[in-house]
Order: sequence, then C-alpha cells, then structure tokens
Amino acid sequence: MTASTLTPEKKEHHTATEAIGTTLRERLQQFLAFASLIVIVVFFWAMSPNFLNFSNFTAILFSTVVIGTLALGTTFVIITGGIDLSIGTGMALCAVISGVLIVNTGLPVAVGVLGAILFGGLIGFINGVNIAVFKLPPFIATLAMMLVAQGLALVISGSAPIYFTDDPSYSKISTGNIVPDVPNAVIILAVLAVVSAVLLNKTILGRYTYSIGSNEEATALSGINTRKWKIVIYTLAGLFIGMAGVLISARLGSAQPATGMGYELQAIAAVVIGGTSLTGGKGSIVGTVIGALIISVLNNGLQIMSIPQEWQNVILGCVIIVAVYADMARKRAA
Repeated sequence: MTASTLTPEKKEHHTATEAIGTTLRERLQQFLAFASLIVIVVFFWAMSPNFLNFSNFTAILFSTVVIGTLALGTTFVIITGGIDLSIGTGMALCAVISGVLIVNTGLPVAVGVLGAILFGGLIGFINGVNIAVFKLPPFIATLAMMLVAQGLALVISGSAPIYFTDDPSYSKISTGNIVPDVPNAVIILAVLAVVSAVLLNKTILGRYTYSIGSNEEATALSGINTRKWKIVIYTLAGLFIGMAGVLISARLGSAQPATGMGYELQAIAAVVIGGTSLTGGKGSIVGTVIGALIISVLNNGLQIMSIPQEWQNVILGCVIIVAVYADMARKRAA
C-alpha cells in the first residue's frame, strides 16, 4: 500500500514513524562517530601512556579550535547540499584584515576583531549571491573565491606576516586563560558549538537549512524564498571563517597570509566524519564536533608515534573514504 492510498490517520502515523526512524538513524550515526573517537583514543593511549595526560589533552583541544570553528559554519552549508572551498584562504584573508586594522591602522583590538569577522561574513555573502542568484555551482563559486582570497591576502599584506607584538592582548583571545589551564580558544569553540546547535535545531534558519538540503525545489514551491535563505546560510558560514581567522592569528601572534591552504579539506572532512551527508538534508553540530576531535586526535597521536606527515595524510584520506562509504551504506539501508 502506497502513502497516497492511506487514510489521513494512517498517513500521520506513517509520517511520524518515518521521522522517528530518521532520528534514530541520526542518533546511531552520532553514537558510531563517538565510539570511533573512543576507540582511536584508547589505541593511542595503549601505544603511548602519556597520550592522555592533561597537557596533551589540552593540546588536542587547542588544535581542534580552528578546524572546529571552520567546520561549524561548513556544516550549515553542506546540509543545504552545497560546499565551501574558500574557508581556508578566506580565514587567512580575515586574519590579514585584523592585522591591517589593529597593527597598520592602530584601531582598538575589539574593532579589529569585529572587522575581521564581518569581512568573513562578506566573503560568505558573495559566495551565497554567486550560488543563489547567479546559479553558479557551489564548487566553482567557492573555488573562485578560494583563489581570490588567497591572492588578496598576499596583496594586502605585501606577502609578509603582520605581527601583533605591540598589543599582547590580541594573542590572549586564543592563548589566555579565563578558566585556569584551559586556553580561551577552547572556551570560544565550546560557545560557538552551543550557538550553532541552537541555530540549527531551534530556529527557522535551521529548519530551512534542512529543508533546502532535503528538497530545494519542494521548499521553493512551498513559498519559501530559498535564494534569500541560501545567502543567509553562506553569510553565516562566512562569519565563522572570520572568527577562525581571528583565532588562528591570535594563536600565532601574527597574521600569516600564506596560511590557510588545506584547512578547508580538514574542516570538510570533520563535517563528513561527523555524519553530515554530502548530498544534503542530514547532519548535526554534535557530529561535527566529534569529527573535528577525531581529526585532531589522529594528528596528535600519529605525531607522538613519529609517523611522517605524508603518511598522516594517507591515513586521514582513508578515514574520509570510510566515512563517506558509511554514509552511502546508511542511505541504501534507509
């Protein structure tokens, strides 16, 4: 019996059953991602007893900050069925903007931070307009922005790092300790994750994000301005790019214009490993955070084991393939 032949009561029951099944599958995916994280942690702990000491645990969290921040914004984009390749070089450009505002122009730190974040929002806005209004494929639109941001970061900075030596308060954004022994950047990431989860699960923005990713055409036919909301979503992702630019430059104590290449791949990997579907419509902030932690734990553990960088990339690539295969297998089962 098809859904069209069901009575209204049975249709309602059928819909509710599908919703429960979808929720259970998402919870199972999050559980599997978390279980994978635990297995990886136990493995490296067995290989090196010092792996789980407090200083190394803090180092893992600290190394998760930049990738995690980028991944949070990217989660919204990928749930819509899009992609953003500009987040790495965009982050470097935003870091340069903060350096220009604070060091070269002499503006207060708060103004420089706000300017960098808003500039990230501008990057996301341009991506959203190109994709939603001019109908460019997300891959092409953000690839072009990746190259533009990379070039502008070098041009604006004069191809030289901008150091924040005259104002140590900037570095404290990342390396300071409001909570004893916990870097401020880790606290900021936790706050951003909570805000992202609320936006995705409790607001109209989140509902439309899932709806566009599930079926954009049906969403548009229901009267929702999908163009506007896609621009909003990409702009939101851009704000996370700007925040990541502030965090990485504060951590390094300088704005490095050549930094950024490769971060987009790790951020996208974190989102995918966390269970967000590349075809859109499914994903969670909790899964993304777990995915970012998995990447950081892998990088940290492999470094402790003195595995060469090239082999670390090979292992990470294999993990991504497994995550995507698991997503495909889950869809076939569904």
